[in-house]
Amino acid sequence: MRDDGTPVYSVLGDLHGQVVATAIHTGHEVRADLVPLMVLDETTRLREEDPFTDRIGQYVPTRVVVHRSRFEVDLNRDRESSVYREPDDCWGLDVWREPPLGEEQVQQSRRIHDSFYEELGRLLDVVAARGPFVVYDVHSYNHRRDGADGPDEPWQDNPEVNVGTGSLDRERFAPVLDAFVTALGAREVEGRALDVRENVKFKGAHLARWVHERYPGVGCALALEFKKTFMDEWTGEPDEGRVDSLAEALAGTLDPVLVALAALPPSGSGKRPVDDDHHG
Repeated sequence: MRDDGTPVYSVLGDLHGQVVATAIHTGHEVRADLVPLMVLDETTRLREEDPFTDRIGQYVPTRVVVHRSRFEVDLNRDRESSVYREPDDCWGLDVWREPPLGEEQVQQSRRIHDSFYEELGRLLDVVAARGPFVVYDVHSYNHRRDGADGPDEPWQDNPEVNVGTGSLDRERFAPVLDAFVTALGAREVEGRALDVRENVKFKGAHLARWVHERYPGVGCALALEFKKTFMDEWTGEPDEGRVDSLAEALAGTLDPVLVALAALPPSGSGKRPVDDDHHG
């Protein structure tokens, strides 16, 4: 749980492409002033985070990886709800020794939210100036909630990859979405084609909405939830081979998606004017 001095996030790779991957829930560290206030054990915290999602996106040329835990600040929620102050904010979990979390700590976390979206905006403004782009917003989800020895949740409601498109301009970006789903669904992992479905489990949240609002007609964010078949969600141990296979499968979507992007008809200016405090 100790904050080892890691940055809040890193921008990695070649900054000249039109596909950007984010892993905003992969982080596990929390800053030093929160450590003595937190009673949530690390095992439970890790289970609700998205470990290894940075590795699933590792072959995307441009990547934004967050190193801090969502229990410090949840960057997939809007500014006001980005800090879990009491159990009702985070699935009934007891996080803080004396809830609700104090206002000073809340405001510091919200400032991190502000700075993250300001930096992401600077990065994506450059990308958008070149033309339409796609964000792979990579997450993961649990499917064995009944315990370490319990059964998997039914496959009908739990696809291997859930593509969230709740805020997407489908009329504009349908060719890009179709190219992605077709390419990823054609990939085999451990001898089976990936089960890729849209909006079954999740529809996407704040980051995707923020991209679509800030870059109408130009930014296409796909909220990707990978079922935690690539790890033991109760121990946190990864299946290294499956993590690598999923990373390769996601990389296999890049060329078809870029072709679909290039074929889109021209759009408007590509960026909606945003107030200084617009963070969702």
